[in-house]
Amino acid sequence: MLRFLTAGESHGQALVAILEGVPAGLSVDEGYIRAQLERRQQGYGRGGRMKIETDYARILGGVRHGKTLGSPIAMLIENKDWANWTKQMSVVPVDDPGEAVTRLRPGHADLAGAMKYGQDDVRNVLERASARESAARVAAGAIARRFLEEMGIALHSHVLAIGGVWAKPKEPVDWERVERSPVRCADDEAEPRMVKAIDDAKEAGDTVGGVVEVVADGAPIGLGSYIQWDRKIDARVAYAIMSMNAVKAVSIGEGWESVNLRGSQVHDVIQPVTDPQRPWQRRTNRSGGTEGGMTNGMPLVVRFAVKPIATLAKPLPSVDLVTGEEVQAHYERSDVCQVPPAGVIGEAMVALVLAEAFLEKFGGDHLEETRRNYRAYLKTVGPRNRARVRED
Repeated sequence: MLRFLTAGESHGQALVAILEGVPAGLSVDEGYIRAQLERRQQGYGRGGRMKIETDYARILGGVRHGKTLGSPIAMLIENKDWANWTKQMSVVPVDDPGEAVTRLRPGHADLAGAMKYGQDDVRNVLERASARESAARVAAGAIARRFLEEMGIALHSHVLAIGGVWAKPKEPVDWERVERSPVRCADDEAEPRMVKAIDDAKEAGDTVGGVVEVVADGAPIGLGSYIQWDRKIDARVAYAIMSMNAVKAVSIGEGWESVNLRGSQVHDVIQPVTDPQRPWQRRTNRSGGTEGGMTNGMPLVVRFAVKPIATLAKPLPSVDLVTGEEVQAHYERSDVCQVPPAGVIGEAMVALVLAEAFLEKFGGDHLEETRRNYRAYLKTVGPRNRARVRED
């Protein structure tokens, strides 16, 4: 079982990620993880925090001489901004911890978190509820991504919409162009309009959200299962994506679009097998690469909606946690738009889910054992090979 945990606060000393279940023998280096963390820090509409941090995940355990050991992998990402918060976020009591945050932000974890954990200072909630935690997810996801690369699975993401501006990307998506785009958009015409939507929101003291698509290419038939509800790959992907900050909706393939169509217009026709190396191809991929809770061999396509950030430069009316009186919501340095980096975080979460499902099916305590099991399975998925298996 592949699982991960994160710890740490937004302005605390560091973030920590622990990833357990990675087979031994996987090549991993800090530079590879750093490249994914750097992608997360980019994107038009990011706030001043990204000018302070240079995220780097230092591997503390689970790797020796560049190879995973099979033991838990521990990583630490230092918060450079900690230097400005040593009193407010001190682990030990201090004489002057700073003014308590009591002005609640609509749309954030502030109110519910303060009630649940009995807090009278919202900082005790917002520090952990911050999207800063996603850096640790990306670090863990980078290792899962590295494992999937060994199995021929590649992950990408691009932005479909920001602030009501929708892209119309050409197929196939030019992923190199996406990586060069300030808003991670594959549409030349939509990109400047997305940038303008962000600029307009910033000028108004507001924020904007959008829609992101993550694509995992190369996943084999059969990850996940129809046997139980919590083993369905769709459910596991949706769970992982919905756990991300500000995500309010998830769709696999053309999920929402399909409700307005007839079945003949929705389901992906299976084509005759002409290439034994690539059996069971489809004419379309409207289902987003899953059927019956399992991957079907087509690219896994996940779309999700990111709401506008709750921290506004022009705060909404709100209420004080202590007095109950009307006030302006708390403002703390924040992004105007976090849609572009959400794609990188989404890639990490999908990678973690797919890696877990892959290891669940093929097992292996060492990478080569997993690879052997996978190769043996691939020999059984073609129609002629299935007939041979039955005869044996």
